[in-house]
Amino acid sequence: MAYTINDDCIMCGACEGECPVSCISEGDGKYVIDADACIDCGSCAGVCPVDAPQA
Repeated sequence: MAYTINDDCIMCGACEGECPVSCISEGDGKYVIDADACIDCGSCAGVCPVDAPQA
């Protein structure tokens, strides 16, 4: 199951640079993850200061 980013996102961008498959992009008010490209690695969750990426 792909990760999603919840509304706790503070738009810091830490997750975007950490994603090994570049499936995270800036959305409207928060970053978003392309569910079709996400490999469920959890790298984004590991660097997020507010735990916004959730499995």
